[in-house]
Amino acid sequence: MRFITRACLTVAVLLGVVGAWLAGTPARASASTNQLEMFQDDIRLLADPGPTLQQIRDLGGRVVRVSVHWGTVAPYKRPPGFNATDPASYAGWSVYDEIVKDAQQDGIVIDFSVGGPAPPWATGGGQPAPGGFGGWKPSAVDFKQFMQAVGTRYSGTYDPTLGKSVANDPNTLPRVSFWELWNEPNFGMDLAPQATRRSTVLTAPAMYRSLLDAGWIALHDTGHGADTILIGNLDARGESGPPARGAPQGFPGNFGATKPLQFVRALYCVGSTYKELRGSTAAAMGCPTSAAASRHFRAANPGLFQATGFATHPYPVNLPPNEASSTDPDYTEFSELPHFASVLDHLQRIYGSGKRFPIYNNEYGYITNPPNRSLTPLNPNGQFVSPSTAAYYINWAEYLSWRNPRIASTMQYLLSDPDPLEAPEYGGFASGLIFYNGAARKPGYDAYRLPLFLPSTTAKSTRQSLEVWGCVRPAHYARLDTKAPQQVLIQFQRGSHGAFTTLRRINVNTIRGYFDLHMRFPTSGSVRLAWTYPQDDPLLSQGKVNPPEGATVYSRTVRVTVE
Repeated sequence: MRFITRACLTVAVLLGVVGAWLAGTPARASASTNQLEMFQDDIRLLADPGPTLQQIRDLGGRVVRVSVHWGTVAPYKRPPGFNATDPASYAGWSVYDEIVKDAQQDGIVIDFSVGGPAPPWATGGGQPAPGGFGGWKPSAVDFKQFMQAVGTRYSGTYDPTLGKSVANDPNTLPRVSFWELWNEPNFGMDLAPQATRRSTVLTAPAMYRSLLDAGWIALHDTGHGADTILIGNLDARGESGPPARGAPQGFPGNFGATKPLQFVRALYCVGSTYKELRGSTAAAMGCPTSAAASRHFRAANPGLFQATGFATHPYPVNLPPNEASSTDPDYTEFSELPHFASVLDHLQRIYGSGKRFPIYNNEYGYITNPPNRSLTPLNPNGQFVSPSTAAYYINWAEYLSWRNPRIASTMQYLLSDPDPLEAPEYGGFASGLIFYNGAARKPGYDAYRLPLFLPSTTAKSTRQSLEVWGCVRPAHYARLDTKAPQQVLIQFQRGSHGAFTTLRRINVNTIRGYFDLHMRFPTSGSVRLAWTYPQDDPLLSQGKVNPPEGATVYSRTVRVTVE
């Protein structure tokens, strides 16, 4: 996730199908009923895998995204005789082994996001001073060999004590079947240079195309061809422009961010008008230079046409999910995801493909104030949102993505706010559900566990019903007695004080836990969800950081007005 400095621009006006999607008007049949619930907190997970995964499980997180940094696993200097395809040649696996084993016990799916920084011996020359960035011209050949090692180790048949794959061996590591190939390739700190020739030629898309092809082949060669494989993983914003004072290379230059849809067009070798590139322009970007060569592009780059989905990090910074920070048509913020999907469809059709990529939101959250009270480039829209507003926004965003069948996942980035002293690169990124040091849970903790959203909170009379959408996120982990299915209670408080009473009991879907209904309210007041953790599941609600077995938990409270 990266934010780029820019002036605050007017929010885009969303029309047509985009506006309808944001308003939540599509029919229920179009809802994303199989939406995946993703979660990521590398800092906490890599430091303390078991308890972190347990708490994510208690919250109902289903897929946990884990960054596998090539340069962390690989030796700093390449030893003589080093076999880069052999998992036993690497010494940095231990925490990842622990994660996949703990996740298997918890029933959690692990998503390995494999990418840079590359080890120094796998980067190219000519890096500008001060150097040291592992994203500078990484070798696709070496990356393929590393991906072969990763794919072999986590194939489900690899015994680390023997250093080889063995059939029917009780010591084999669990299989990983969910992958991402490189993180934010349109951001220069992850892949560089982004552009050359005073930023007139985009170079990162061609490098990413090579890395993607290498990773794709390696995963197929190690038995992961049928797995979930995501590509893209894009920063949602970027900059473009000629050289200027303080920016002699222009933008994005070496280490800036390329606007995501500019990056995607170059990745698929088309220009701004979606015409295929030709001649010297195509050659400079590693693209086919003739129509005859273009006919082989699809077969030569299978990942661009056969991947499971295309991912982006659609942070709207501190804006609500139905607004964008800019009118720029080349961004992929949350409200712009329908446009992103249409662009991807258009690119597929250019090469005769009917693929309609599911859009994966695989990094998302809201920085809160407190604790972050800064006014910096990280915060281009003014004050960060309050913790209660962040809770409202994450429920709203999930409702909108649930309504859109093209969006395959909802995402929470960070369980806990990071320590700004120990992790300066994330110091201001306070998008966690828990304040730093576990001092207190934010309202987002309850909002994430039991999402609740009402698109309209005002009824003209007691005869008018309101839509109530929600989810019991941990329900799919519960061991249910078929005679007593899990129920969520919709509770109501009349006026502004007094006890909550139950208006409705709903049997929740044990796989996903979502529900969507219309109901009437007797008067103005507040509505919430209540759900009780099961007492017969030994994996739910264990430990002092979690509620005790059988504890009742609640959603955030939503105020309803009946006129």
